[in-house]
Amino acid sequence: MKKILAFIDEQFEDLELWYPVLRCREAGFQVDIAGKEAGKVYHGKHGVPATSEVSFEDLKAADYDGLLVPGGWAPDKLRRYEAVLGLTREIFKAGKPVGHICHAGWVLASADIVKGYTMTSTPGIKDDLIHAGAEWVDKSAVTDRNIVSARKPADLPDYMAAYLKLF
Repeated sequence: MKKILAFIDEQFEDLELWYPVLRCREAGFQVDIAGKEAGKVYHGKHGVPATSEVSFEDLKAADYDGLLVPGGWAPDKLRRYEAVLGLTREIFKAGKPVGHICHAGWVLASADIVKGYTMTSTPGIKDDLIHAGAEWVDKSAVTDRNIVSARKPADLPDYMAAYLKLF
């Protein structure tokens, strides 16, 4: 069974967390939702709750086959944790699928792994990704090697089809 890690913090974009988590679970994958604290209830931008099953402080990248980073305002918080950046770097360097949508590109930029990759995001962080060395394009979903990116909730079907295809 494939194991996927999904990061969470306050103000995640509700659909950008739950749609990928549920699609991966439908595909037969185990998805662990990881926050700063295990067992904490986090709330999305639209009020939908999600409970972290594990703390990202206690995880090893080698235990996971892929990573999902939801958008919303959570990525601005997540990128401040060295544990998040370290897990992101290690999963990426192992060639495992890394998915990010909307503002989640901030986490990858802070992990310093976007240089030379073509990706998309919400236009609000386009400049951040370009300054971190990415080539930004305006498409619903972009796959470049092991990174899959999308712009917004309306892109979720294309995003998840591309993400799951990497497995």
